[in-house]
Amino acid sequence: MGCFGFLKTMMFIFNGIIFLAGAAILGVGIWVKVDSGSILGFLQNIPGASLQLGQVLNVGYLLIAVGAVLVVLGFLGCCGAVRESRCMLLMFFIIILIVFIAEVAGAIVLLVFKPLAENLIKQLGDEAVKSIRKDYGKNADLTGLWNTTMKGLKCCGFNNYTDFTNSNFVNETKYYPFQCCIGVPCNEAAAMNSTVPGCFPSLKTLVDENAVIIIAVALGIAALELAAMIVSMTLYCKIGSKID
Repeated sequence: MGCFGFLKTMMFIFNGIIFLAGAAILGVGIWVKVDSGSILGFLQNIPGASLQLGQVLNVGYLLIAVGAVLVVLGFLGCCGAVRESRCMLLMFFIIILIVFIAEVAGAIVLLVFKPLAENLIKQLGDEAVKSIRKDYGKNADLTGLWNTTMKGLKCCGFNNYTDFTNSNFVNETKYYPFQCCIGVPCNEAAAMNSTVPGCFPSLKTLVDENAVIIIAVALGIAALELAAMIVSMTLYCKIGSKID
């Protein structure tokens, strides 16, 4: 097997895995949104899993979006390599390049324009608080997403428990989400005396504590993206030279 054949084989295997993973994620996302009753029944049969895995019902659209992107990406990479289609390989390269540029731009904003990034996060936080006060307890997707986040990070609200103050949820139930308190009925007094932090401070602390791992993973993903772009463009050029 020559270099060209080896690159084709690796491109096919790598993108085949991406395609299958994307198809599985897409299938779960569609299942979640179309037949939520059966998946809840399935989760209830798993001891201890229903409370945690049941929250996947609230991120169905995210699963569909991620799965669809991976399916398209894997399809372009596999078929582009097997059929020696320059068009598919070029589209594959462009998609990876766009994702790579977006990641680099985000890293630059965080590192070089830190005040701008902090201001953007503050604006996002303000919007998050508005959505909490308006839709938490009413919108099933948003409520489930926040419950999962607060349970996973052991936090309350975006900034702290006050994000729920004067919200529709608190006004109607007279209680704060149970994640905002520790082992007591979560009324305003209990939430005020609780030591449960906000989700953004908790996430920031988690990132700071695992900065080395996060950087290593980010560099690994970037290396894979660069390798995919190099291989796809190499095949693109090789196929072009064969045609000529």
